[in-house]
Amino acid sequence: MEPIGDELKRELGRFGPQGGIGDAVAAWPAAVGREIARNAWPARFQRDGTLLVYTRDAVWGFELTQRAAEISSRLPTSPPLKFVPGPVPEPASEEPARFSPAAPEATPEQAEDVARWTAGIEDEELRELVARAARASLARAAGDRSV
Repeated sequence: MEPIGDELKRELGRFGPQGGIGDAVAAWPAAVGREIARNAWPARFQRDGTLLVYTRDAVWGFELTQRAAEISSRLPTSPPLKFVPGPVPEPASEEPARFSPAAPEATPEQAEDVARWTAGIEDEELRELVARAARASLARAAGDRSV
């Protein structure tokens, strides 16, 4: 099996400047940093080879226009840049995982009641799922004394 990287680039070259959009998109976050990447994103190449970059709003566009030469120098082929307001992809959620306390355990008496209630369910997997849900429900109800 042969790598197709060179052949793929040659084929994309047939599309003119648009063929390089993948390289620009891949290099964008490292070239501009996290904050700018959240507020500006490469959209397409224009016919003259200018990389059109969508920004969250005109203020971002103005600010980045002031840094266009610096940003361009960090991108493959150092294309001229044009910043305009447009749709910017939403960043991936980076919220830390929230701590969720363990569910309360059913008492032995509650577990016995559940076993009796679910004994008639023939499907073993279904019986266990219903039993687990019933034990959790009973334990939560017993632990929740707020009225």
